Amino acid sequence: MAERSTASVDVADNGGNEPPAAKADKATTDGVAEAQDTAEESEQSEDKSGDKGGQDTEPTVVTPELHSGHKLARRYRLEECVTRLDGFSSWRAVDEKLRRAVGVHLLPADHPRARSVLAAARSAALLGDPRFVQVLDAVEENDLVYVVHEWLPDAVELTALLAAGPMEAHDAYQLVSQVSQAMAAAHREGLAHLRLTPGAVLRTSSGQYRIRGLAVNAALRGISADRPQRTDTEAIGAILYAALTQRWPYETDAYGLAGLPKGVGLIAPDQVRAGIHRGLSELAMRALINDGATASRQEPPCTTPDELAKAVAEMPRIRPPEPTFTAPPDYQRTTYQQGNYGLPQSANGAPAPAIVAPPPPLQGRTGKALKWIVSALLITALGLGSWQVADRLLDHNESSDNGPAKTKTTDEHGDDKVVEHGKPIAITGAHDFDPLSSDHSEKPDQIQNSYDRDPATAWETDRYLSHDFGRLKSGVGIVLDLGKAQSVGSVDVSFLGGDTAVQLRAAPSGAAEAPGGLDGFTKVAEGSGEKVALKPGKAVTTRYVLVWLTDLPPIGDGGYRGKVSEIQVSS
Repeated sequence: MAERSTASVDVADNGGNEPPAAKADKATTDGVAEAQDTAEESEQSEDKSGDKGGQDTEPTVVTPELHSGHKLARRYRLEECVTRLDGFSSWRAVDEKLRRAVGVHLLPADHPRARSVLAAARSAALLGDPRFVQVLDAVEENDLVYVVHEWLPDAVELTALLAAGPMEAHDAYQLVSQVSQAMAAAHREGLAHLRLTPGAVLRTSSGQYRIRGLAVNAALRGISADRPQRTDTEAIGAILYAALTQRWPYETDAYGLAGLPKGVGLIAPDQVRAGIHRGLSELAMRALINDGATASRQEPPCTTPDELAKAVAEMPRIRPPEPTFTAPPDYQRTTYQQGNYGLPQSANGAPAPAIVAPPPPLQGRTGKALKWIVSALLITALGLGSWQVADRLLDHNESSDNGPAKTKTTDEHGDDKVVEHGKPIAITGAHDFDPLSSDHSEKPDQIQNSYDRDPATAWETDRYLSHDFGRLKSGVGIVLDLGKAQSVGSVDVSFLGGDTAVQLRAAPSGAAEAPGGLDGFTKVAEGSGEKVALKPGKAVTTRYVLVWLTDLPPIGDGGYRGKVSEIQVSS
């Protein structure tokens, strides 16, 4: 399987097998195993919409007895078991080859669902959509079947977000828009989720929603549905309902949310909580009720994710709330003002006594003599200061004429050495750096153009639909190899096509090879423009530096693209 992005999540959540309309169970959070009765997991049940999320009766399968520290394929080191259920287990692990966290699902090769899990994982991996947590590997080896997937350390489950309260209208709009579009794309490729719960939706630090467990989580539990598109659509409706109301749209409590009162049936979100956006409330009902009229406007039901995505697109765009204005503190009157207005008040409210004026200056011959002495001292001090300034300027000009400035420093062994500032540093190699995409690649054949000393050539990024990389990732860049650890004083970057925001990031000074993920580099400078001089605030010694583009200029056809024409590194 192709290697994909380095940071992400997908822990098998320990909920029940049933679609959202059926009896829902508790959701797990990343890295936390939830104790649950496995007998409840194996019960067959039919949801309220008629879809069956049943498991066939299967022989009991013993989960492989593995332990922390065990390695798969001499590469994936198991760290923590987060789920052990129904013959399979899920782990947080470390990919020692790429030095990143990953998740692993494990089950015996003779497990009744082993073949279907492998097939589901390989199909999900071929989708390659960055809106889903990516499957990195699916292998049968040594009587074991294991599926390796991304682990997103910066992502937060929707269950955790809703525990803090319902979402604002703009956030709920972004949630249903992104999730419905992603699931529509998956169903066009013949893939269904069937376990789309609040625990399966993650929000990254950039505000993008990612869906985990596509096809795989259902295969692990043997879940199927007669109408998979309807099942997933109803699940999205339930998630939107929960986001708007902080309530689960059924009578049972689930995912840390209270259910609806018993006996009242399914009521619209704007009848549960005041102030809910009317359009989003009706949209949730159109997705949840698929067998007849829905909300008061009698809009047609949405039975597929594609229909739901189109309904979201037809809504008036919901803008984010205006930032809250904070009034400045009251003006503080000081005692510097003249007269009684600014004077401090006594205890009874009357003005305090006036400040006594200073005594007059010295008079007579003694005073005059002192004035002359002070004047002479001031003139002498000014003369000496001017002479020192001129002397330093002359020394600076001489050092500039003789070459780069030099500074004596002491290395870690206590030996003195001289470092030249402003001296060019040769770039011995470079490669594209795109750890946040599915293919880890961004125009690698053009990298040489970024430091070939020809300003007419450039390394170009892919074309994106917005300045922030279409909200698919936070950036892309170039890793420069300086041959050995050196003191970096400045990195000058020239762009073509418009102002581009860029950061300078440095690998640890002792790094023997370039880090594989963005977290392996430390940001030391940033700027924006067509010609940007990136200068660290303090001395940086490293072999590998990363020029990381964070905001792209428009290219005239409605798209956005970055173009790096020249990079120069100096000490």
